[in-house]
Amino acid sequence: MTEVFIPVRIDALTLGEAWMEIAAAILNAGVVGSWEGLPIVEVFRATLDVHAPRVDDPIITRHGDPERLAWMHANFADTSRVAELGDSDSYATRLYDYAHAGHDQIRWVIDRLAANPSARDATITTFEPLTDTSYIPCVSLLDFWLVKGELQLAVYAHAIDFGTKGYANLVELAALQARVAGDLDVGVGTLTMTVKSAHIYQTELALMRRIVAATQG
Repeated sequence: MTEVFIPVRIDALTLGEAWMEIAAAILNAGVVGSWEGLPIVEVFRATLDVHAPRVDDPIITRHGDPERLAWMHANFADTSRVAELGDSDSYATRLYDYAHAGHDQIRWVIDRLAANPSARDATITTFEPLTDTSYIPCVSLLDFWLVKGELQLAVYAHAIDFGTKGYANLVELAALQARVAGDLDVGVGTLTMTVKSAHIYQTELALMRRIVAATQG
C-alpha cells in the first residue's frame, strides 16, 4: 500500500513566525530523506501563508545567519553567476534578464497589473529549461495578483531548506513583493509559498530545536 503524506498548512502573521512553524512541523512530523546524498528530515506539500510579510522581521534578525541573508540577497540582486550553485544564473538574472535576452520579468508583471488590475495571469518563472540541467532553481514560479487594493504573491518551490536558507528566501520574496506593490502604489497582501519538500538537514536539527524552543518560551 502506498504511504500517504498529509499536506502541511502554515498560517502565520510574519515571516519569522512562518519559519518557526514550518521548522516545528518538520521537527515534529518529518520523515527521513536525503538531498543529493545528504540526510534530511522533510515534510511534503507544505503551504505557508504569511499575512504581513515584513522584511524587517525580529525573529529572523535574531536567529537568522547574517551571511546567509547577505548571500541570498546577492542572489536576488546581483546578475553574476552563482559559484556555489555550479555557476548557474542567479535569481536576479532569471527575474531581470531572463535567458540573457534582456527580458525584465518583474517590469512585465508591474506593467501587466498596471494595465489590468484584475489580471490573473501575471505569472513568471525562474526556470530556464534550455540551460538548467544540473541545477534547477528551488523557487521556480511566482504569481502576482491584486485583491482589494493589495498585492498577493504565490510562489512554488520544489524544495526549501528551512534550517539555514528558507528564511532568507522568504525575506527576498517579501522584498520583491513590496517592490512590485510600491511601483503599483498598492498595499502588500499575503505571501504564499508552496513547497514540495520542506526540510532540515540532519546536521542542523539540534540547532533548529534550540531556536524553535527559544521562540516558543
